[in-house]
Amino acid sequence: MFDVALRRFVDPALNRIAAGVVDARISANMLTISGAGLALAAAFFITQSNFAAALGLILLNRIVDGLDGAVARIKGPTEFGGYLDTICDYIFYLSIPVAFGLMDQFNQIPALLLVASFTLTAVSFLAFAAIAARQVSDDGAHGPKAFIYSTGLMEGAETIAFFALFCLFPSFFPTLAIIFAALCLLTVLQRFILAAKSFG
Repeated sequence: MFDVALRRFVDPALNRIAAGVVDARISANMLTISGAGLALAAAFFITQSNFAAALGLILLNRIVDGLDGAVARIKGPTEFGGYLDTICDYIFYLSIPVAFGLMDQFNQIPALLLVASFTLTAVSFLAFAAIAARQVSDDGAHGPKAFIYSTGLMEGAETIAFFALFCLFPSFFPTLAIIFAALCLLTVLQRFILAAKSFG
């Protein structure tokens, strides 16, 4: 929901950093894979109840995730890069709630519901993108993407905010996770209505 507005502030800084990264001969794919490693490290620290380290790694993951896209735009995006970026994004999205579920038995049901809602959100996004690629032009509001992007209530910025809240207030994870899952389901409904209007 806030991703488009945040891009106006974040992209100029990422583009400047990306120019230096390109000079150092670091590829976008290397950054993407490094981001997945940071996500798994954050998940590990969550299972150890080291939430400060986990939060730092989560934020660093998101910086690297933005940077790989900026590097790709300079060097030229590839189909495989877009595929790899999507896989690594979902490693991030799924590893954090799974880690909270492993950390405490009282977190397991809320974590399971959140992962289920992520799965439905992912399907609603990818199915829309696959069909829209043949029928609809992307508005470009989210910047160049590997897929045609369907805006929703819960996007990247909101996910980062909830993950940060999980780490800052871990005892409230069950409540926060259920709220997040419900908002994800609203996003699925939102995309369903959009698909009905676009493809019906």
